[in-house]
Amino acid sequence: MRLAVIPARGGSKRIPRKNIKLFCGKPMIAWSIEAGKASGCFDRIIVSTDDAEIAEVARAHGADVPFMRPSDLSDDYSGTIPVVAHAVEWIAQQFGSVQFACCLYATAPFVQAQDLRRGLDVLQSSGAQYAFTVTNFAAPIQRSFRITDQQRINMFNPAQFTTRSQDLEDAYHDAGQFYWGRAKAWLSGVPLFSQVSTPIVLPRYRVQDIDTIDDWIRAEMMFEILNQSTERNL
Repeated sequence: MRLAVIPARGGSKRIPRKNIKLFCGKPMIAWSIEAGKASGCFDRIIVSTDDAEIAEVARAHGADVPFMRPSDLSDDYSGTIPVVAHAVEWIAQQFGSVQFACCLYATAPFVQAQDLRRGLDVLQSSGAQYAFTVTNFAAPIQRSFRITDQQRINMFNPAQFTTRSQDLEDAYHDAGQFYWGRAKAWLSGVPLFSQVSTPIVLPRYRVQDIDTIDDWIRAEMMFEILNQSTERNL
């Protein structure tokens, strides 16, 4: 079985109810559910939530909510791996063994069906335990600096001050859209950010964390521009 798990707890604090808040005309979680369905990758798409309203919205947009997530996996410190492992184990007990599971974030409106398909293909062909989306930093991290308490500048790596930007190695960060993984990796708690993972590289213009209201506004502007560009190219 190939399983999509969309974690969506109800206790978001910085953007209240953000998993079902309207984003460009639809509840945020609907974009992830629709991308998962359009990908054709999954035998089951489930939402792991502790919240009845989120469950109702998820079902209305075509996802299953076969259980309510336990309270010990629903607080501010619950990690992705235990939440997905719980879902994989529950589904396996009820419906049969899971081979691949994809953690698809509820707040990932930029996720695309073809990227989900690419992620599964790479996971299967590479022999990796996980495959997940990444993008590169906009500026060289080797030349980053901190602002001190005295409002002065302090470089993290002063030795790189005179190195040309084009001579510095690219650095990447998690794009926060999805994580494909082998079921055994999720169940064993294998770390995501390690040499057992392989990257799915995305362009920066399709990546935006949505943790604050400012993030939300920026994401909606990006989303509308991308959609306009897509319509012009049809």
